[in-house]
Amino acid sequence: MAANGEDGGPSVQNEPTIVTAAETGITADEIALYDRQIRLWGVKAQEKIRNANVLLINIRALSNEIAKNLVLAGINSLTIIDHAIITERDLGAQFFISETDIGKNRAEAAAPQIRNLNPRVNVIVDTDDISIKGPGYFQNYDIVVATDLLPDTLNLINTATRVNNKPFYAAGVQGLYGFIFADLIQHDYVIEREKGNRETLLQPETRTRSVIDAKTKKEGGKLIEMVTKREVYSTWFLASDTAPLPQDYTKSRRRLKAVTPILSCFRALWEFQQIYDGRFPSNHADIAAFTTLATSKHRALGLPTETLRAEVLRSFLQNLGGEIAPVTAVLGGQVAQDVINVLGQRQQPIQNLVLFDGDSMDAPTYALHPDGDLGVALLPLSAAAQNGNAPNGVN
Repeated sequence: MAANGEDGGPSVQNEPTIVTAAETGITADEIALYDRQIRLWGVKAQEKIRNANVLLINIRALSNEIAKNLVLAGINSLTIIDHAIITERDLGAQFFISETDIGKNRAEAAAPQIRNLNPRVNVIVDTDDISIKGPGYFQNYDIVVATDLLPDTLNLINTATRVNNKPFYAAGVQGLYGFIFADLIQHDYVIEREKGNRETLLQPETRTRSVIDAKTKKEGGKLIEMVTKREVYSTWFLASDTAPLPQDYTKSRRRLKAVTPILSCFRALWEFQQIYDGRFPSNHADIAAFTTLATSKHRALGLPTETLRAEVLRSFLQNLGGEIAPVTAVLGGQVAQDVINVLGQRQQPIQNLVLFDGDSMDAPTYALHPDGDLGVALLPLSAAAQNGNAPNGVN
């Protein structure tokens, strides 16, 4: 898999090589099973993936896709925590369960089918409610992925993952629309490319990304440069509401006009659910309140009023609560791929919010961060929030 081309030089894919079990901790059977992946991202990355323990919170249509892709990639273990009981509503787009599973726990019913995808992966079921878990619960996982949860719950989980210094993803779908959020705190990764004539400087490239190391090696008669980059992140609490668009957007009306209004819609939905006990807008008063919130969020982002059209709001509201298989496949595949990239440390990760608009079939990414420190500098704030002492209303 090629590295992103933004790095200023041609990206280099791993050369096809014959790998033996003696050269790595991976067994000969695993080399045969994961041969295509090893050729894509290399043996070292596959070893990191093989040793990874991932926590997946909730198992619905979106997380079906995430689980499928992670298990097929060959992680060490996948723990699925979900306390919900299957109802008829779950049968639409969730392919690990059937009508005979109605009345069973969602995680327990899905687990056998997930195990069948790759018996080498340890699939663990936890039927507890994630809300009763303390911060220590998250310390044994390499990455935590939370799907289709309320914003307050996502905030609490993200606080706990930061206390434990664990990468965190949140994702959700509402019919034709969806989002992916990443808080990797601080993540280093390596881009390999042919060495160019221009020296690679160890310096910031953007507000969130810096070049921290550059080395060279000879490979196949070429001089290859291995550039280590570092991305820093902020929390769900900040990115989901108060963080502005980057300056390269706010200084350009053309770029502001191109920002999807689905960002304002999701921010309005998250605040609505915080105000109204997690429910969706369901009556005329609710729709009026949601519209007021969306208009306020749109204005706060500095977006042109004409881009938040009535038909956009109507379509978003009509899609609330829906699960559409093609949408969950696209978003679930992207989440799983980014988790794999982060584990292997070979590709640039999501930074930090992806929004999917099924009407336009577009999925732009926005780096939404507050002013001030990012990355590990926010860890003290997370610890304060976990102890109930967060400033400025952080909870």
